[in-house]
Amino acid sequence: MSEGIEVTPEPQFAALLALDWGDQKHAWCLLSAGAREREHGEVEHTPEAVDAWVLQLCQRFAGQPIAVGVEQSRGALVFMLSKYEQLHLFPVPPSMTANLRKAFYSSGAKDDPKDGDLILDLLEYHRGKLRRLSPDSEATRRVQHLVEERRKLVDEKTAHSNRLMADLKIYFPQVVKWFPDLDSALVCDLLERWPSLQDLQKARPARLRDFFRQHHCRDQALLETRIGEIRQAMPAIRDQAVIEAKQETVKVSVGLIRVLQEGIRVMDRKIQEAAAAHPDFFIFDSLPGAGPVMAPRLLAAFGSQRQRYADAREVQIYSGIAPVVSRSGNSCWIHFRFACPKFLRQTFHEWAGHSIAYSGWARAFYERQRRQGKKHHAAVRALAYKWIRVVFRCWQSRVAYDEGVYLAALRKAGSPLAALCLQSAGEPICG
Repeated sequence: MSEGIEVTPEPQFAALLALDWGDQKHAWCLLSAGAREREHGEVEHTPEAVDAWVLQLCQRFAGQPIAVGVEQSRGALVFMLSKYEQLHLFPVPPSMTANLRKAFYSSGAKDDPKDGDLILDLLEYHRGKLRRLSPDSEATRRVQHLVEERRKLVDEKTAHSNRLMADLKIYFPQVVKWFPDLDSALVCDLLERWPSLQDLQKARPARLRDFFRQHHCRDQALLETRIGEIRQAMPAIRDQAVIEAKQETVKVSVGLIRVLQEGIRVMDRKIQEAAAAHPDFFIFDSLPGAGPVMAPRLLAAFGSQRQRYADAREVQIYSGIAPVVSRSGNSCWIHFRFACPKFLRQTFHEWAGHSIAYSGWARAFYERQRRQGKKHHAAVRALAYKWIRVVFRCWQSRVAYDEGVYLAALRKAGSPLAALCLQSAGEPICG
């Protein structure tokens, strides 16, 4: 997640190796130091074949470092190759290879260079434009992989919830109106027990009251209103063929949502254990609004290698929070950064939004951005841009964030933000 530009000087490479990734086999192209002719070959995508092939390379070049360009930054092949100290991995974005082919070999003829040769060209002539992988410590990588996998499960649950909503709108739209959270335990239990309006209306009022009370519905007026609406509801359709098919689909969706919810709960426990054991976790746990979800994600975002980034500006650019300035002639266009690690940008953006309710200066800064005419997400990105500088300083100094210390620094620097904080000091802030 947080792979950055490697600032340590690179070694003298004994060879340059390009890998054109494939599902079953990987085509490779190799250029030894001082040689003119390139070598080509293939290696099967199995741990045994890759291990034997790498060991041959290490023996051939007497354990000297080898630069490896591969069209992956995460994936099975990268994880296989990361365990070999002699291999220095340079992930090559597929778009970079595609654009190079389009720029220099637009004919698309069969005798044009293969992707392996193009990757080797980038590795040989434009290596300064590539980012060398420099893995974090095992404790950091554990948190990084857990938070990323958790996000995938959440996205998958959201997809199934959206499908559930679409199916219900066809034959049982009242559920969508009555319950805003379709992935809640209440809705899942209700649909498993009464998958259609006809089934729900057959249930006795006393049984419905017991059901809602078991799901912590204590508001008596709301409970009676729901029961009354259930009795008065009209079926959206009466085509039993459609209703029967949708009922079965809804049951499957509910089952998948339950499995994913349990998986997310298990993942949350593992994330908390892994984050609590990390020596830097106290820094991110001290941030306003971070909480049990965002604090581990922020830890994963920064990583544990302080030498990775020269300054906070590099984090702002790499994460996609920093805007892009495009100039052409007399025109200047400042816009959203598209090419960046999406999950990393999302982490900073989401946390900055949470911090507004927990930090006085963050709320004042956000409100000033809105008064200046910025829309919500643009204002949150501007806040995230500022937060990265603050957190980067804490991370580099290995100190927890202290709101009072930062406000004192703002006042000492004569920042107008300090005055805005004083103006809104009487307003409540969550905490």
